[in-house]
Amino acid sequence: MMPNLDIDQLKTFLAIADTGSFTRAAEEVNKTQSAVSMQMKRLEESVGRSLFVRDGRGSRFSRDGERFVEQARKLVAMNDEIVATFTKPELTGSVRFGTPDDYADLFLPEVLGRFARSHPQVTVDVECLPSANLMEKIKEGDIDIALVTFRDNEGEGEVVRREELVWVVSSRHSPHTLETLPLATAGGSCAWRNIATTALDKVKRRHRVAYTSPNRTAIDAAVLQGLAVAAMAEICVRPGMRVLRE
Repeated sequence: MMPNLDIDQLKTFLAIADTGSFTRAAEEVNKTQSAVSMQMKRLEESVGRSLFVRDGRGSRFSRDGERFVEQARKLVAMNDEIVATFTKPELTGSVRFGTPDDYADLFLPEVLGRFARSHPQVTVDVECLPSANLMEKIKEGDIDIALVTFRDNEGEGEVVRREELVWVVSSRHSPHTLETLPLATAGGSCAWRNIATTALDKVKRRHRVAYTSPNRTAIDAAVLQGLAVAAMAEICVRPGMRVLRE
């Protein structure tokens, strides 16, 4: 018989993914570190895979563990959605939600769909702005909740996903071979832009900002036409682009 996964174990597993360590995860879920370790051992037994690599440097996710993170998030979210549907009183009113343009077409359909199923009487007002602007609006009380980008150990809120930042160019062009690297970026407050330019400055790579736009489609257009290089989350890479691995 196929084993059932324990939601509490999955939540502890995700706490490890979000905090980066067993110790901080134990504090997050209000358990002892030994209890967390035991939960993870039982979770590995349930799935029949090693989710962690344990060595002298501590524990880190194995390849299977990294794959398991997103599946665990989906299952925990579905569990919470079902519980909320049948245990909480039906909500009415409105909620103001913000997201950068980069994430709108990637995550918004699923987010809105799940929210509508849980709270069908709530009106959702969506605002697409850069992360820095959204965080200011959160502080000022102009929006209620936002999906934003920030670097590890920066910003406030709950981590729902981690993404690797990659350099991308057109599959048909090589602007990265130019003496001065042309960049396509969002505005000066963009976290990706700041990370990218800092990295280039560190290796003394000459560059210039050739195209700027708060709109992801405009940045993608510059990249796809071979006019510039861009730094973006790997999940945002579109057909017609290639990732520079060196």
